Amino acid sequence: MATRRGNEALDTYLIKVFCILMAERSVSRTALKLNQSQPAISVALKNLRAIFHDPLLVRDKGGMVPTDRALAILEHAKAALGAIDSMLESDEDFDPAQSRQVFRIGSPDYLAPVFAATVVGRFRREAPHARLMLHALGPDFDFEQSLAEGSLDVVIGNWPEPPDRMHLSVLLEDEIVCLMSADHPMAGRPMALEDYCQARHVVPTPYSIRQRGMIDTVLTSLRVERDQVVEAQSFMLAPYLLPGTDLVFTTTRHFARYYAGLLPLAIVDSPIDFPPMRFYQLWHPRNHHAPSHQWLRRLLADCGRSIYPDRQPAGLGAPPAGA
Repeated sequence: MATRRGNEALDTYLIKVFCILMAERSVSRTALKLNQSQPAISVALKNLRAIFHDPLLVRDKGGMVPTDRALAILEHAKAALGAIDSMLESDEDFDPAQSRQVFRIGSPDYLAPVFAATVVGRFRREAPHARLMLHALGPDFDFEQSLAEGSLDVVIGNWPEPPDRMHLSVLLEDEIVCLMSADHPMAGRPMALEDYCQARHVVPTPYSIRQRGMIDTVLTSLRVERDQVVEAQSFMLAPYLLPGTDLVFTTTRHFARYYAGLLPLAIVDSPIDFPPMRFYQLWHPRNHHAPSHQWLRRLLADCGRSIYPDRQPAGLGAPPAGA
């Protein structure tokens, strides 16, 4: 689909390049996201500048920044992409085996890689021609806006209070355990509450500045304080800090089990009766009935259940077609 302005054609590809350029503010990162070469993206940017008679992105001391004209165009461009996707998507005969659609999932790093690997493997088997983009979420990322704008299709998280403006379903429930070095003094025996309080802990940097995590919420409610001697910016870094140290990391069993298979680590039951950690998938109402999105959500739900096939979240079975 293309429209003309002067002698230049504005097509779907250029609109997509424009939107990603505005988000990334980098030709190289845009090329990486679109699986294109940097020269190809540079040519696309040159064509966009000719069409709109505006530089669109200009250099600043902090990098590339959009012009006022680019910001004014952006919302229209996003709306156009959404409309094009809706036109091209068949509500009746979506076939993952034939689809060339791009699916975008946002997730923080506290899900074990085994879940992502299961999702990718299933995705490749069922939709070999489609593309899957996994977007890492951080504390400052506005995932609700990304879902509303369509830059993400599904977001995975474990919010203590999930946003009520979106649709959601539970992917899996997991128990909280303690992960430590295999030669830790507490590795070979049951841990008491006194042991937990006297231990030295590695903790992740708070994921959200707006919501306290479930583990911290429970500890605060019980007036339990832990000696947080190391703070790791990444969940995936924390297990690598444990071997040969006296540190303890409080996390989910599926996360701990994955790293205990890679490193000399031991998993010990927590002495604190934490409620199960619930991981949700979240999506925008505008995608609720789209067959392609229903397929993606079912795939994610199946992969979540595969981690603990004999244990289902309370009151939850297989998601209905619209879930």
